[in-house]
Amino acid sequence: MQKQYILSLLLFLFSFQILLAQQPSKPNAVDIYNQIQKLNFLGSVLYIAAHPDDENTRLISYLSNEKKARTGYLSLTRGDGGQNLIGPELRELLGVIRTQELIEARKIDGGEQLFSRANDFGYSKNPEETLRIWDKEQVLSDVVWAIRKFQPDVIINRFDHRSPGTTHGHHTASAMLSLESFDLANNPKAFPNQLNLVKSWQPKRMLFNTSWWFYGSKEKFEKADKSNLIQLQTGVYYQSIGKSNQEIAALSRSRHQSQGFGSTGSRGEEIEYLELIKGETAKDKTNIFEGIDTTWNRVKNGNAIGQLLNEVQATFDFKNPSASIPNLVKAYSMIESLEEERWKTIKTEEIKKIIAACSGLYLEGVAENQGVAPNSFVKLKLEAINRSAIPMQLMSITTFPEQKNNVQNIELKNNILHNINIEIQLPSTIEYTNAYWLKEKGTVGMYRVENQKNIGIPDVIREIKAAFTIFINGVSIPFERNIIFKYNDDVKGEVYNPLDIVPDVTTSILDKVAIFNNGRSKTIGIKIKAGKDVIQGDLHLELPENWKVNPTTIPFTLNKKGEEQTVYFEVTPPKTADEITMKSIAIINGKRFDKEQININYEHISKQQVLKPSEAKFIKLDIKTGNEKIGYIMGAGDEVPKSLTQMGYEVAILKPEEISKENLIPFDVIITGIRAYNTIQILALKQDILLDFVKEGKTMIVQYNTSDDLVTKNIAPYSLKISRDRVTEENAEVRFLTPKHSILNYPNKITSKDFDGWKQEQGLYYPSEWDAAFTPILSSNDKGEAPKNGVLLVAKYGKGHYIYTGLSFFRELPEGVSGAFRLMANMISVK
Repeated sequence: MQKQYILSLLLFLFSFQILLAQQPSKPNAVDIYNQIQKLNFLGSVLYIAAHPDDENTRLISYLSNEKKARTGYLSLTRGDGGQNLIGPELRELLGVIRTQELIEARKIDGGEQLFSRANDFGYSKNPEETLRIWDKEQVLSDVVWAIRKFQPDVIINRFDHRSPGTTHGHHTASAMLSLESFDLANNPKAFPNQLNLVKSWQPKRMLFNTSWWFYGSKEKFEKADKSNLIQLQTGVYYQSIGKSNQEIAALSRSRHQSQGFGSTGSRGEEIEYLELIKGETAKDKTNIFEGIDTTWNRVKNGNAIGQLLNEVQATFDFKNPSASIPNLVKAYSMIESLEEERWKTIKTEEIKKIIAACSGLYLEGVAENQGVAPNSFVKLKLEAINRSAIPMQLMSITTFPEQKNNVQNIELKNNILHNINIEIQLPSTIEYTNAYWLKEKGTVGMYRVENQKNIGIPDVIREIKAAFTIFINGVSIPFERNIIFKYNDDVKGEVYNPLDIVPDVTTSILDKVAIFNNGRSKTIGIKIKAGKDVIQGDLHLELPENWKVNPTTIPFTLNKKGEEQTVYFEVTPPKTADEITMKSIAIINGKRFDKEQININYEHISKQQVLKPSEAKFIKLDIKTGNEKIGYIMGAGDEVPKSLTQMGYEVAILKPEEISKENLIPFDVIITGIRAYNTIQILALKQDILLDFVKEGKTMIVQYNTSDDLVTKNIAPYSLKISRDRVTEENAEVRFLTPKHSILNYPNKITSKDFDGWKQEQGLYYPSEWDAAFTPILSSNDKGEAPKNGVLLVAKYGKGHYIYTGLSFFRELPEGVSGAFRLMANMISVK
C-alpha cells in the first residue's frame, strides 16, 4: 500500500522530465526503482533498420521498460536524404537534426542509439542500388561492429530481407545486411581488425518484426496463420508512471518533428508479432529471451551480486531511496572486481547513476561562455551537493582533456551546496566541436570515419569533462560530467547548451549560390565572426584566375568574442560559361581559417554546432529572366526564395493568413513552397482567391505535395491525383513530350543538358492522373519502370496559367544546378 500511494504521487514527474529533455536527468523515486530493476536484468536486444523514424518505438519501449532489457536501435543512416518540415536544413545538416531527434527519442523510450557510416542518399527503389552506392562491404563491417560491440542476445529486424522492390531499397538492404552479419559477427576471419577492440559474438536468435503492412492489408493479416510467430503483449499500462506503453512510444516517436511524425498515444491491448529468421527457435511464443540466462548468474562470480541487488529491490524505500546506498556501494565494488568486461562496463555506469540518484548527489560543471577557442583559458563553476544523510567526501576533481587533478577533500554534508571555481587552459591542438562524421569528406553513399572506435557513436564527441571522485562508505567512486554552458531565459527559465570548441574566426558567404549573368560583376558579402577576443587578420577569396576579385584582400579587426563584421568584394566572372567553388579564407598570424560556423537550434533537440568549409558556388550562366514580381508562400521549409532573388527577381514572402485579392495585386506569379498543401491549413480557405488570381491572367506554380493529409482536395483548378511516383535516378533521361511549348523555349531554350548534374533525385510525388486541360511537358523514369509523364503539368485557366511540378527544385536550386535555374525562369515567364 505504501509503495502504491507514493507511486501515485509521482505520476506527473514523468511528463515533466520529457519537457526538460535537454536538461540533466533528475530521477525521482519511481525512475530509480525502475533503474534498479534494469540493473538486475542482463539481457539485450538490438533493433535494426535503415533510418530515423523506421524504429518501432512501441517495441523498444516495451523491451526497455517492461522487460528491463538493454535495448539498442541501430539506424544505418542518419536520415540525411529526407525532407525537412521544420526548417531549411537539408542533406548533412538535416542528418544532424535527425540524429539529435533519435537521441531525444531514446531518452523517452529507454533505448540506446547506434549508427553506421551509411549516408542516406535519398530514395532507392531496390537494395541492389542501395548496396552499390553505400559500399556494401563498409556498411556490412559497421553492422558486424555494432553487433560485436553491443553484444545483443536477440536481433530484431524492422524489415523483411525477402521482399526486394516492395519498399525503400534502404529498408530491404538493412535487413539483408543484418541477416548476413548474424553469423559473421562470430567469425574471427570476418573483419579481423575489429577484434583488436572487441570480441566476436553470436546472438541467440534473429527475428523479423512483422505486421499487417507486410501482408498487404489488415484483413489478410487477420486471416494469416500466426501460430509460429512470437506474440508479445505490448499494450502494457505502467501504473507507476500513469502511462501506457503506447503513450510512451508516441512521445518518443513525436521527437521526429522534422519528418512530421507527431503521434497520438493509445491505450489498451496490443500485440507485436515476431518471426524467427535465424538462430534457435523459442518454444515459448511469448518470450524472446527463452534459453538465455538474463540473471547475474550468466557472469562469473555474479550470483552474489544478483542476490544483493534482489535485496535492494525488495527493500527499496520510496520515501528514502538513500537507504539503499550502503548495499548499492557494496554491489558497485563487487561489479568492479568482475573479470568479465562487457557487463562490468555496462552495469558500472548504471549503478553509479543509481547511487547518485538515491543520494540526490548533484554534480555539474558550467563554463563561463558557450564557445571557447583552442589555447584559451576557460573559467569553470563546479557544483557538488549531497542531499542525503549518507556521509560523503569530495576527494578530487580531474579536468579533461588536460587531466589535471584538483585535490578538494571537502566533506559533503546533507544539503550543503559547494561551488568550486577553477580555470583550465585548453590545448592548442584540441579539435573543434563538430559532428565527427562530417569532419572528413565522404562519398554520396558513405561518411568517412577513420577511427574504428568512433564508428557508431551516436552523438558529437566532446572532450571537455570533469571527473568528481566521491568517497562513499569507504569506496571511491568517479562520476564524470561533460562541461556545459547554461543561462537563464526570462521566458524559458534555465537553458542548457553544450560547450563548443570554436575556431578563432569563422566566415560565412552570404549567398551560397551566386548567379552571374551577362558578364556583369556582383557584390559578394562575407560575414566574419570572432571566436575569441582581439583578433586581427586578412580575408581573401580563393578563385580561379579567370575570375576577378576586387579588392584582393580586406583587413579586419574584431575586439570581442562573438563580434561580427560584414565585408564586401566585387567579383567579375569570365566571358564564357563557368561553374566554380569559391572559398573564403581568413589569415591570422599566418594561420589559415576556412570554416563556416552553422548553429542549429530547435527547442526539441540540443543545440548543435556544425563546421563546414566556407564555400559558395559561382555560376556564369547564360540565362534570360523576365521582370516578374513573385509572391512566395512557404510550405514545409525550403530556400527557393533565395535562389529566385539570385536570379534577379523581386520576391516577397506571403503570410498565408494575409492572402487576399487586394494583397495579390502587386504580383505576377505566386509560387507555393514544398508541401504547402500538407502543412498550411489555412490554404484550404484561401484556394479560391489563389485560383481567381490565375483566372485573371497571372501564373501560379505549385511545388510538390504528398497525397496524404492534403488540406484541400482542390489544390488545382482541374482534377489532379497525386501519387507516390518518383524518379530517384538523378541522371535519368528526360523526354520532351511537347517540345514546342513555351516552357521549353521561352525565354531560354531548354535542352537535355539542362538536366545534367541534378542532385539526389529528379523529382517526387508526381501526379498519376490529371484532367485533359493539363498539358504534360516532361517525361522520365527510373530504369526498368514505365514512363512518368506527370513531371511538369501546365494548364490554361481563365487568362492565366496553373503549373504543378514534382521536380525537386528545392534541392537543385540551392545546390546551384544551372539547368534548374533556366527551367524555373521559363516556368515563371510561361505564355
